[in-house]
Amino acid sequence: MERRTVRGTEIRPETGPETARRRRARTARRTLAALAACGAVAGGGWALLASQRQPEHPAAAPAAGALAAVSAGAPASLSGLTALIDDRERLVRAHPRDAGAWAVLGAAYVERGRRTADARNYPKAERALRTSLRLRATGNGAALDGMTALAVARRDFRAARAWGEQALKREPGRWTAYPPLIDAYTGLGDHKAVQRTLDRLLKLHQGPAAKARAAGVYWDLGRREDAAAQLSDAAAAATAPAERAEYLEQAGRIAWERGDREDALRHFEAAVRLDPDQWAARVGQGRALAALGRDVDAVKAYRRALAHRPCPEYALELGELYQALGLGPQARTQYDLLRTRVRQDAAEGVDDELVLGRFEADHGYARSAVLRLRGEWQRQPGTAVADALGWALHRAGQDEEALKFAAAATDAVKGGGVRDALYAYHRGMIERALDLSGPARRHLELALRTNPYFSPLWVPSARTALADLGEPPAEETPPPSAGEPAPRSADAPSPPPAEEPSPPSGAGPSQGPAEAPAPPPTEAPAPGEGPPPSVPGPSR
Repeated sequence: MERRTVRGTEIRPETGPETARRRRARTARRTLAALAACGAVAGGGWALLASQRQPEHPAAAPAAGALAAVSAGAPASLSGLTALIDDRERLVRAHPRDAGAWAVLGAAYVERGRRTADARNYPKAERALRTSLRLRATGNGAALDGMTALAVARRDFRAARAWGEQALKREPGRWTAYPPLIDAYTGLGDHKAVQRTLDRLLKLHQGPAAKARAAGVYWDLGRREDAAAQLSDAAAAATAPAERAEYLEQAGRIAWERGDREDALRHFEAAVRLDPDQWAARVGQGRALAALGRDVDAVKAYRRALAHRPCPEYALELGELYQALGLGPQARTQYDLLRTRVRQDAAEGVDDELVLGRFEADHGYARSAVLRLRGEWQRQPGTAVADALGWALHRAGQDEEALKFAAAATDAVKGGGVRDALYAYHRGMIERALDLSGPARRHLELALRTNPYFSPLWVPSARTALADLGEPPAEETPPPSAGEPAPRSADAPSPPPAEEPSPPSGAGPSQGPAEAPAPPPTEAPAPGEGPPPSVPGPSR
């Protein structure tokens, strides 16, 4: 055993358990000091590495469901969306260069705007999505999907097509890019592209969101059984209540379109039980209740929906219900609300020319409606625009041209809504004005056969017109059977030549599609046209 001496004093080595513990403590202190010294030198390097890593930020529990839905292109609950927006707002303040968080924030704003019909969400969505693309110009499919969905929500279908096609070009295997692109092609009347894109979607994905989108395409093609089956499967496979409620609402709409009031009401009520914020389902309840003669309950359902989701389309429907009930002042209140909402939407970049044109044709200035809808047809010649423009031309006294557009809207070969009762009614009334008694009778009968309750205002008009036409002569060609498409018109108008989109390219979102111009203000009546009647009657 070694001995040491200090100034003549002999020091023996320390031994025993207590001595061993003290030696370990001294060693630990020396190690910590060394690590601290190394950390002082290398600390800048560790900080740099941390700043370069993509942060992972799981959403808080209330927002987690909305995050999963938004990321998968599925409907989300309003409460979840609000929580997710609050969560991502905090996140981007703490991590302003997190492109993924900006993309989620933008998509959540788009979805909330769609669910609430509050267009003030859309500028916020655009800022967030463009920020995401500026931070990550490539490999950012989520932001491109968000920009496509935003353009669809604003009814800027050309911009939606450009964004969606860029997203597919960069990531053709990303299935969430396909549904909003299908919406864009539908709005542009490009039915071949709709079918082609749907086929690609269904090869990539067979989940509830894909099935629900397929149902919409099948319904537009007149394949009502296929549409109903797809929505039934989608609702059964959906796991979140808000998602299932949305698919039930769509199934209720299909039941309504085929005139099944009771089945439609059951679907709408089931949707509201699952998601009390499913305002589209509450409007559906209003339609079905009115068809069942429960007018007071119908008005209550409409008013409750409009209080939370003040859609111009809903205001038009409730106004026409009031008008059918002989309540002119209440109808005018809803029509004023429609005009107000259209102006507010236009300030946020939303194109409401279609609904405003439909309103003007029946309750305002028909010539103004024609001008608006001609412009809309030039921009985005979809089936709904063809029907609305044809009807506006009829109301303005231009029946020969009107028939061309009405034929395009009900043309099965071109993908028109051959099972839409309102479209068939419009075509029948135009043909009646042209003294085409046989075709008029066929289309008015088709309208009432498709959905005998399609409008509280226009169904009585259809019945009166059909009665005036009388019974068909014996030699008249029989009407098409239930599965037979309407005959194609040889001189139906072709859509205007599509402008080649300038898809956003390169590194910056500033090169992306331009935002649609705000719709023009309501024109003054044409000279000699005179003021509109307060509440015009349903017949021409």
